[in-house]
Amino acid sequence: MINEPAVDKLLHTLNKEDMEVSRYELCIMVAKRARQIIDQEQSQGISELPGNVKEIALACQEILSGKVVAIKD
Repeated sequence: MINEPAVDKLLHTLNKEDMEVSRYELCIMVAKRARQIIDQEQSQGISELPGNVKEIALACQEILSGKVVAIKD
């Protein structure tokens, strides 16, 4: 279970005045970004991330820092 960053912090980071992001959409975003990170690791021949950080935790940190944003189609 990931406790940090908290889900509420992630949702607050993603929610804008004109767009609300649900917990489901957050879950999908984290899963897609984690999959991208795993694919990048495999293509570069990296066996694990520095600091033994898990891909999902890294995806959550990227969302919290603003590197990953939500867009609606």
